[in-house]
Amino acid sequence: MSESGLRERKKQRMYRDVSDIAVRMFIERGFDEVSVAEVAAAAEISKPTLFRYFPAKEDLVLHRLADHEREAAEVVTEGRAAGLAPVEALRRHFLAGLRAEDPITGLNDHPNVRAFYALLYGTPALVARLYGFLERSEGALADVLGGDLAARLAAGQLIAVRRILAQENWRRIAEGETVAEVRGDAVAAAEGAFGVLEGAVGRLLERG
Repeated sequence: MSESGLRERKKQRMYRDVSDIAVRMFIERGFDEVSVAEVAAAAEISKPTLFRYFPAKEDLVLHRLADHEREAAEVVTEGRAAGLAPVEALRRHFLAGLRAEDPITGLNDHPNVRAFYALLYGTPALVARLYGFLERSEGALADVLGGDLAARLAAGQLIAVRRILAQENWRRIAEGETVAEVRGDAVAAAEGAFGVLEGAVGRLLERG
């Protein structure tokens, strides 16, 4: 591996390790009860170094979602290469996520996943910061859909459906239902929602 490749791996490992330490501390004590200085000390790095990796305290948590920021855009791009329309590509991807119990779909009742999402959705500062993540996801998807107003409108609907489906699954899991109890409804809801979008978004993009 090249020197630049090794540096990138080290950098990504630093992101992951510091984020993991911070999330564990936030879950144990509460997001507002843990200072950035305490996280830096626990990670054995300086506070300025921490801020070079994570510009805001909230980013220590949302880093776990970073890999998903361009996910919808990449799914559509790959789907087109396989001859799939955008909605169909995203429908298949979401259903595959449900089958795999991918935490991003909300259909996962592992204690660590439940604790993370309880932290995320139970902390106003993190919820506010989450909307920036959603806006960037929407923008990336809009770009691959064409970049015009019709593409932005379509992207907004698609990102919203994915978010709302996942949040409904998470709500039920958080209230004590098991994955097995939620799965059937989750699949039916996803099929129904993407089915409605298929015609609407298709027509919108055609007009654009």
